[in-house]
Amino acid sequence: MPNHLFVGGAYDGQSVPVEDDQLEARLLPVDATDVEVYICDTLAIGVYESFTFYRYEKLTPEEVLDLLIKHHEAWTVNHVGDRQ
Repeated sequence: MPNHLFVGGAYDGQSVPVEDDQLEARLLPVDATDVEVYICDTLAIGVYESFTFYRYEKLTPEEVLDLLIKHHEAWTVNHVGDRQ
């Protein structure tokens, strides 16, 4: 089961294992009173690069893109020392 990035909701920024070809994931939020639904989505970067992630169903496309940019910025700041 591969891990995928989750964007929005209680699992924002977390990498969670999801079955292959699963179009949506239903996960219990932190308070465990109701499930949160995440939709499988793909972001293509150019012709040859893309990645699959799960977005919280209540987010607009603009909110998803904003969160993806914030996650990438945080990742690069935390991995600056990795470059050699």
